[in-house]
Amino acid sequence: MASQAHKINGVSLTALVVTTAIGSGIFALSSDLATAASPGAALISWAIVGFGVLMLAACLNNLLNKRSDLEGIFSYGKAGFGSFVGFISGWGYWMSAWLGNVAFATVFMSTLGYFFSIFQRGNSPQSIFVASILAWALTLLVNHGIESAALMNTIITVCKLIPIFTFIIVAVILFNGHIFTTQFWGNFRGSLTLGAIAPQIRSSLMIMMWVFVGIEGATVLASRAKSRKIAGRSTLIGVSCLLLIYVLASILPYGYLSRAELVTMKQPAMVYIFEEMVGQWGGGFISIGLLISILGAWLSWTMLPAETLGMMAEQGLLPKRLAKKNKHGVPTLALMTTACMVQGFMIVLIFAEKAYEFAYSLCTASIVVCYIIVAAYQIKYSWQNRSAKGNWLQIWIGVAALSFELVGITLSGLQYLFICLVVYVPGIAMYALTLKRNTGQYLNRLEWSASAVIVSGAAITVALMIMGRITL
Repeated sequence: MASQAHKINGVSLTALVVTTAIGSGIFALSSDLATAASPGAALISWAIVGFGVLMLAACLNNLLNKRSDLEGIFSYGKAGFGSFVGFISGWGYWMSAWLGNVAFATVFMSTLGYFFSIFQRGNSPQSIFVASILAWALTLLVNHGIESAALMNTIITVCKLIPIFTFIIVAVILFNGHIFTTQFWGNFRGSLTLGAIAPQIRSSLMIMMWVFVGIEGATVLASRAKSRKIAGRSTLIGVSCLLLIYVLASILPYGYLSRAELVTMKQPAMVYIFEEMVGQWGGGFISIGLLISILGAWLSWTMLPAETLGMMAEQGLLPKRLAKKNKHGVPTLALMTTACMVQGFMIVLIFAEKAYEFAYSLCTASIVVCYIIVAAYQIKYSWQNRSAKGNWLQIWIGVAALSFELVGITLSGLQYLFICLVVYVPGIAMYALTLKRNTGQYLNRLEWSASAVIVSGAAITVALMIMGRITL
């Protein structure tokens, strides 16, 4: 445990929320969103996703304040529904975090390709080799102290936001209302109906949910914050800032280029849109900002999974040796285990057709499991204490967050959720062995049943992958 003098303050935690979420997604957002939706449908999608994410942030804020005895985002599942659900939540969060690192590595190398053509394919063998060196370098940095890495993250946040804000300001200046409204709802014939725009909203959900992954960063590191209240407030402030930045960065380009032009933009789209706006120097300027942005998010997501594994081990959900900390207070074995998973998956991505899209979709699907459990515990805890002032409101906030996450993952990423089941299988084995060592018995009947469902789902997923029905 860090001393009070080395605790993380509110500014650093807010920066952590922002920099963890703003990684690579915002730089590809314009083209990805244009592929999915017209301006009108995109605005409706942002309203839906913004509301859902703010409700989730409100859940995290409430639980941080009222259950200050719990450490780690997975602990809500454990407290509310038992150790097995706590494990499911924690393992999903850990999986999401290191898969996010893989996504960052891929787009980082693609961005380097703007300057060095050898890296234009982000998952080429050359790209994976350089990305692996960077991943291990960040791992060593975190291994020398999480608090100092968080301080560096604050500095990186300031540096990464400069090109993003520059892009937004120039986009506002060049915004053309006629271009923006020409195909505001897309190419519809006849009357505009919900059925006409619903497919666009559905296609937008995974893209938008991905860019908010990481908002729970302050919750994961709450034990290292100066207070739980500061951690909760940092989450709400960070999410509000993110929503404003994302809406502006993704919607304003519809007023400079037509939707058809945005769709055909090379990725990362912001680089080439800004180059179109201001000339050749703009592409290099945004590319440098993107590289800094990814390094900041990559650093955050190197901290978070190691911290999660370590806390899970401390709470008896995984082997105790994963919780052992070095002289800097870092769970080294948990950190190195995560780094090895990142390395292994990077190698797998050499054979993936759309490496970045696959990595971020899998990352989003796995963390939604964790978010669903958080929202469910918010409902349960608030219901149990419904006589207290304000808890009926907290119940409805939990219902809203839970509904959003369930609908979002069902409509946009169910196949990726099935792939996650494969990674749960070795985790369940570790959990069962840990339980046996701690209590003298393996899983109970309900846990065996849940494990059987997960293992069966994993087996079916592998079979479908072999048959080519699910592809990388």
